[in-house]
Amino acid sequence: MIKFRKYSKYLGLPLAILISVLIFTFRDKFTELKAYGYFGIFLLSVLGNATIILPIPVILAAFLGGGIFNPFWVAVVVSLGSAIGELTGYLAGISGREVIKEKERLIRIREWMNKWGLWIIFFLAAIPNFLFDLAGIVSGASKIPVHRFILVTWAGKFIRYLLIAYLGAGSAQALEKFF
Repeated sequence: MIKFRKYSKYLGLPLAILISVLIFTFRDKFTELKAYGYFGIFLLSVLGNATIILPIPVILAAFLGGGIFNPFWVAVVVSLGSAIGELTGYLAGISGREVIKEKERLIRIREWMNKWGLWIIFFLAAIPNFLFDLAGIVSGASKIPVHRFILVTWAGKFIRYLLIAYLGAGSAQALEKFF
C-alpha cells in the first residue's frame, strides 16, 4: 500500500486518460447495458462519467430509465455510478498537481473551492456543465479526502438525476395517453 501511494501521483493521470480513451472508443457498446436493468444503468453511468471531458450521454440513460423503471431508484443508481465514475478526474488531479497550476479555468475553480468549499462541488455536480471534470481534478490536486468528494458529488448528481428521471417518467406517461 505504501508503494502505491508513492507512485500514485505518477499513475493517476495516465490511468484516467487511458480509461477515457477506452470508454470513448467503445461508447457504442455501452448502450447495450440498458437491457440489464438497474445494473446496466449503473454500469452505463459509471462508464459515462469515467471519461474526462469527453461526453457520454448519461442524462439520456437517466431520462429513459425513469420512463421504464422506478424514477427514484434510477436516480439513486445513476447518481451513485456517476459519482464513482468521476473518480477519474480526481485521480488525474492527484497526479497532475503541476499541470493545473497554470490553467485559467482550473485556477478559477480552485478559487471558488477556496471560497465556498465543497459546496462548489455539490453545485457543479447538480447542474449539467463541462466544469465538473475540472472540479474533480482540482479536488484531487487539493487532496480533498476521496470519501468527501464522492459523497458531495453523489448528493449533487442525485438531485440532477432525480429531476431527469422523473421528467422521463412523466414523458413516458404523457406519451402513453396519446398512443
